[in-house]
Parts: sequence; C-alpha cells; structure tokens
Amino acid sequence: MGKRISIGFLVLLFIMILSVGCSQNNGANNSSQQQNAEEPKQETLKPEEKQIELMISAAASLTDALNEMKQVYENEHSSVKLAFNFGGSGKLATQIEQGAPTDLFLSADQKSMDNLEEKSLITVDSRADFTGNKIVLVGEKNNGITIPSFKDIDPSKLSQIAIGEPESVPAGKYAKEALEALGKWDEVQTKLVYAKDVRQVLTYVESGNADVGFVYSSDALTSDKVKVLAEADATLHTPIIYPVAIITDSENQEEAQQFIDYLLSEDGQNILKKYGFVK
Repeated sequence: MGKRISIGFLVLLFIMILSVGCSQNNGANNSSQQQNAEEPKQETLKPEEKQIELMISAAASLTDALNEMKQVYENEHSSVKLAFNFGGSGKLATQIEQGAPTDLFLSADQKSMDNLEEKSLITVDSRADFTGNKIVLVGEKNNGITIPSFKDIDPSKLSQIAIGEPESVPAGKYAKEALEALGKWDEVQTKLVYAKDVRQVLTYVESGNADVGFVYSSDALTSDKVKVLAEADATLHTPIIYPVAIITDSENQEEAQQFIDYLLSEDGQNILKKYGFVK
C-alpha cells in the first residue's frame, strides 16, 4: 500500500513540476511578445528627395518679378528652393569675385557680367540676355514738380536728385550717360544724392528726401507714391540689356540651367513684362 502511494506521489510530483515549467515558459514567451509589441517596428523608409537651394544674385530692379517667379517655380519644381541676394549689379559681381556662394548671376548690365567672364567665373555657354528696361526720372506723386524731358532738368529748381552710384549701379550709369550726352552732368553734380541700388533711389523719392530720382521704368511701376516725369531717349545711353549666367563653381549646374530655361520661357517672360521689363 505504501509502495503504491509512493508511486502515485511521484507521478503527481512529476506532473506538478511539468506544469510549473510550462507556466514559466509561457510567461517568458508572453513577456517576450509584450516586449516586442512595445518596441517600434523599424520600417525601411524611402529616401526623401533632396532639395536643392539655388543661390541667385540678382539686380535689385528684379526684386518683385523674381519674388513672384519664386512662388510659381517652386510649386512646379518641388526639389528646388530659390534664394535671392539682391543689390547693385557691380557690387554683386564683386561679391562673386570674392567667393560669395552663388549659383546664378542676373545682372542689369553687360559690363558686370563681362568682368566675371574675363575672370572665367561664369560658364560662357550658359550666358543669355533675358530682358531689358528703360531709364526714367520720377518725382513724389504730390510734389508738384513737372519736368517734360531729360533736357529740361534744371538743377537750380531742385534741392536733391537721387541716383544710383554709377560705378556699381547700372541704372546710375545709364542715367549719367544720358546726362553727359545732354551736357547736363556737370550742372547736376552739387545736387546729386548717391544710392547703393536703384531701389534705394526709389525710397529717397517716395519719402521726399529727394525731389526727383533716376530709376528703371519697372521700378516706377512698383510704387504708387511716385510719378514718371520723363523717359530717357534710348539713344542717349548704352542699351539696357539684362544678362544671366551660371557661376563656374556652382555645384548645381543642371538646376541652374533649368531656371535659366524658365526665365527665357513664355511663362518667365510674361512675369517680367507684368513688372514693366521689355525685351
């Protein structure tokens, strides 16, 4: 009888040990499953399309037109972001010579671009003329000044005349050429107030700090605070032609060329015309 109890006891003990072992294994498996469930799944992510930033140095007169182009162009080219550095063309060319990071240069005159080409700082094959402009004399809308033509400019009746620095601002250079052709440059010397770019000239006139100023016709169109008094005869100055080119050291040559193509396209030209540029 004792032997049977002993065997039964052993069988029962074996079953209990087996049950405890299974319970521990199940607990471990459940714990492992719970831990795995808590760990985030590492999915293979698709590489995001790299966005290229095109750094564009452009004549200040192009500010409004290029800002509108930026919105349109970036919507159509999601992988490209346009960044602008606006200023006088001569100053921008100097910055590029000194190594300023630039992909494209949009100049308001040929001289600034020629200087970069002579130093092999632009890719010659990319150079293209994309638009033009006119030089006008503007005055504050309500100042009562009337000057029918450039030959009628009388410095004795004006306190200050705003002009872009001729050495670095193409609009100033063109205005100087027109005044020299009319024999008036020496007459106006004592009344001139020099500006760093054509947009600053516009600001001087808008604020009344200058009676009149020489700007592009495209700049005059952007302001409701000034009126055009006179337009320079195109034969009095160098033709106003805007060239564009890719900077030799640009790492985004293909993307830069694509923007030039857009600039020359019907869509790009229509935006330029909207802001008073002529080709």
